[in-house]
Amino acid sequence: MLELIKVKKSYQTPLEGQDLCVLKDITLKVSEGESIAVVGPSGCGKSTLLNIIGALDKPNSGRVLFDDVNLGQLDDNGLAKIRNENIGFVFQLHHLLPQCTVLENVLIPSLVVEKRNSIKTVEERAVSLLERVGLKDWLYYRPGELSGGQRQRVAVARALINKPKLLLADEPTGSLDREASENIEELLVEINQSEKATLIVVSHSSKLAERMATVMELDNGELLKRES
Repeated sequence: MLELIKVKKSYQTPLEGQDLCVLKDITLKVSEGESIAVVGPSGCGKSTLLNIIGALDKPNSGRVLFDDVNLGQLDDNGLAKIRNENIGFVFQLHHLLPQCTVLENVLIPSLVVEKRNSIKTVEERAVSLLERVGLKDWLYYRPGELSGGQRQRVAVARALINKPKLLLADEPTGSLDREASENIEELLVEINQSEKATLIVVSHSSKLAERMATVMELDNGELLKRES
């Protein structure tokens, strides 16, 4: 479903001729339904890797294939279509719109999908997702009235509204207390199994990483499978 071939990413630094290379010839194959954790020290490029996989950023060289489509050959509209219809994102910060209700926040991604189902069908899925994440009684509350863990659960439901093939989670428990973190961990594992969505998680949490089928370590620009 997803393949990275010799992906390289570097950034310019203030020092002339001294670019910072964060990804060095990354090669990775991901099958449908897999669960993968990417771990490594802060600043090593984990989020950059996730952004490239999710078509939010582009590599300097190499190829990213999604369902055999070379993302590097798509224009901005083509990349947006891939993201909207196939990829769900969960970030450390929930990025919910404060003026919208919980239900409205979950529905937002469905508004930009070209071939979407009827409004009624999409709303029924949104309500069903919010029920699954334990928020069926909070549909018409606004984010400011929810706890941090509840807001992150809304973000997970929002990421799933378009039935993505790929779910990307960047430090999804990084700003939560232990109980809320455990709830999100359970939720991500359950979604990977029930929705058959491929799950790639970037996390400092060894507990969350160990719940994934595969753990990859990014260090000094290289991505290696961690042996169990």
